[in-house]
Amino acid sequence: MRKLSVVLVAAMLLAAGNVFANEVTSVEPSESISAQISKLLSHNAFIQNEKALTAQVRFTLNNVHQIVVLSVETENLALADFIKQKLNYEKVDLEAYREGKIFTIPVRIVD
Repeated sequence: MRKLSVVLVAAMLLAAGNVFANEVTSVEPSESISAQISKLLSHNAFIQNEKALTAQVRFTLNNVHQIVVLSVETENLALADFIKQKLNYEKVDLEAYREGKIFTIPVRIVD
């Protein structure tokens, strides 16, 4: 019984050590990317008829911190072309990211 409690305490200490050894980052990379993309798309010449233009943009980041647009899902072809031209191969500032991870963000253009 005594050996069981010693083994249990040792296992708890090892588990607690592993939890505290992991680094916690408070900034979500996609939030930072979203803010930068919003800034890149802020200057546009679209005129809407009572409704906002929307799109779903799928992209990844390459090894030199550039956005590579994979697809733009929207009913407006002009909006899709605009997004591709503005975002493709634009460099973003990120401290930590994983190359090749696919992001999907909603884009909405309003007056």
